Amino acid sequence: MSREIETVAADRALKVKHRTMWALGDYPAVATQIIADLGPILVDACRLRPGDRVLDVAAGSGNAAIPAAEAGATVIASDLTPELLEVGRQLAAERGVEIEWREADAEALPFTDDEFDVVMSCVGVMFAPHHQVSADELVRVCRPGGTIGLLSWTPEGFIGQMFGTMKPYAPPPPAGAQPPPLWGNENHVRDLLGDRVTDVVANRQTVSVDHFEQPEEFRDYFKACYGPTIAIYNGIADDPDRVAALDGDLAELARRHAHGTGTMGWEYLLLTARKAT
Repeated sequence: MSREIETVAADRALKVKHRTMWALGDYPAVATQIIADLGPILVDACRLRPGDRVLDVAAGSGNAAIPAAEAGATVIASDLTPELLEVGRQLAAERGVEIEWREADAEALPFTDDEFDVVMSCVGVMFAPHHQVSADELVRVCRPGGTIGLLSWTPEGFIGQMFGTMKPYAPPPPAGAQPPPLWGNENHVRDLLGDRVTDVVANRQTVSVDHFEQPEEFRDYFKACYGPTIAIYNGIADDPDRVAALDGDLAELARRHAHGTGTMGWEYLLLTARKAT
């Protein structure tokens, strides 16, 4: 087998793994119960206008796509995981908005060049493994003068630290895959987008999370609902000592960030830019 064929096969296997991972647990619950504010924040930052053609990349169950449609935009929500899209369809119907839901890889979007007025992603595209490829696709499908809007967890914030906490318990990442929280580093995103964009506005902000009274409640919720956490626990399920160690590490992380109040601030980077004309 040639190296090129091996690379293609490995990439396909990785995408299948990601698709399966995000179908674990109940990510739509996380999106609606814990971080529901983030979608509307991104939509507001993108300054959508009624009639705008909007693509939400790695949309999950639509935490940004649905508010965009409610603002009057014509929205396509794309995601690698069909189970999330199906939940999104149900949520959109309940909210009385029409959205086109498309199964799609953020690294190979099935859309034409310059197709959308706004291309956005809310803690979504950051999880695609090859950052430059994903960034190239975001720029490609956005029209000249259009808006690219990204909301991503920062490396230094709570979720970035959570991934750092889980890393020793996870298998090594495939060659070429980059850590998701790098999308929360402004310089990294500027480098990815390069001189193809102008008018970059980037701010670090926090979302307040008061859903968990005790650190162990956070840990147990993410063990039950959050695909990446579930996948790591599945990988160490036959080693009770490692399971117990990760249990302790995640609870301690939440304890440090709650400062005894039960409320945590989860930091993210909110970045918007214009595609150069």
